[in-house]
Amino acid sequence: MEETIKQVKQCFFCVNNLNEIDYKDANFMRRFINSYGKILPKKRTGTCSLHQRKLAAAIKRARVMAILPFTNK
Repeated sequence: MEETIKQVKQCFFCVNNLNEIDYKDANFMRRFINSYGKILPKKRTGTCSLHQRKLAAAIKRARVMAILPFTNK
């Protein structure tokens, strides 16, 4: 019986040594929201817990500043 090798996603921010997430960069943050404007979970994006919390805060801040929409549909 073959064992499936589970590939672990690495955190994009840790790999690229990014400590701060700029909430003004809308094109970059669109990678982490789905077509309905919801924040993607860390299981799907592969971000670590620390950066997922920072990312969520940045997305919410960008929504309040009208850089990102609350919903797309």
